[in-house]
Amino acid sequence: MEALFENILGLTWQQAVMWVIGGVLIYLAICKDMEPSLLLPMGFGAILINLPNSGAQVVIDHLFAIGIDQNELMPLILFIGIGAMIDFEPLLTNPKLMLFGAAAQFGIFFTLCMASLLGFDLKNAASIAIIGASDGPTSIFVANMLKSDYTAAIMVAAYSYMALVPIVQPPIIRMCTTRKERRIRMTYTGKKVSKRAKILFPIVVTVIVGLVAPDAVSLIGFLMFGNLLRECGVLNSLAETAQKVLANLITIFLGLTISARMTAAEFLQPETLLIMCLGLVAFVVDTFGGIMLAKLMNLFTKKKINPMIGAAGISAFPMSARVVHKIGLEEDNQNFLLMHAVGVNVSGQIASVIAGGLILALVAG
Repeated sequence: MEALFENILGLTWQQAVMWVIGGVLIYLAICKDMEPSLLLPMGFGAILINLPNSGAQVVIDHLFAIGIDQNELMPLILFIGIGAMIDFEPLLTNPKLMLFGAAAQFGIFFTLCMASLLGFDLKNAASIAIIGASDGPTSIFVANMLKSDYTAAIMVAAYSYMALVPIVQPPIIRMCTTRKERRIRMTYTGKKVSKRAKILFPIVVTVIVGLVAPDAVSLIGFLMFGNLLRECGVLNSLAETAQKVLANLITIFLGLTISARMTAAEFLQPETLLIMCLGLVAFVVDTFGGIMLAKLMNLFTKKKINPMIGAAGISAFPMSARVVHKIGLEEDNQNFLLMHAVGVNVSGQIASVIAGGLILALVAG
């Protein structure tokens, strides 16, 4: 039967497997509403690119060369849209939340060590580890800058785990916390941040990160430029365009472009499954790191922190913050953790970019 399909249709079983993978991504996008703007084009692209003698290969390869391979243009432009969506006010009202964003990047460096021990060379190990950033554009940027041999698997893993945050994080959070800890209430002051502070914040962060981690300056710069569009108050139409039209359009093209590296020959390797597992490890350790920091701080502070908010330190914005808020309400219907979790979540967005820059400096430098 296999020979018949190969002789008549030119179809290999490996290509058929990629059709199934593409179908699963489409199913998750449509039926489970998991990052549909990205998983749908990725799934369709995986089918398209694995058609026998596909004429789409040249077109999608060209998109990949222009949008990712030559200059990382698409991830950077997408960061403008993401920056325009983010409100840093919850973080600015309580700057110590940045600590949780930093702690939740521990999984990146833990996974870097694990991947190296499992036989991946340093550049591939670093590219795999950045899946722990839970940030698709950063994962694409770092993997491409390091010329990883497993770009397709890394891209799919990064975006899959972002989409699966509502499924993966709750059991980890419950395993790492007691019911008493999950019921800790945190009051939100609601104090206002001045417009001047909101405008200065993206500028100051860009300068500081540029000095400390120069390899991350393009990522953080585009993210903060998008936020500056939001906060300046004179470019509201541009900010709205960046949030909606620009972000959605680039996400669609990015999904199709990623599929250029989802050919059967490149994707169906034994290492792919290992990379997916290592990505999950990074994700779990990130969540664990944020929670453990909160528990540690509670040993020395009178005003207790709900350790669940540490789990929102991953960069999956705003999904992780919503997960923490939902679990808090399940434990106590008067326990409103959303603003605290959002503050940690946006700090994780910044921290993941810095971590990506540090990885590049460590490996490529």
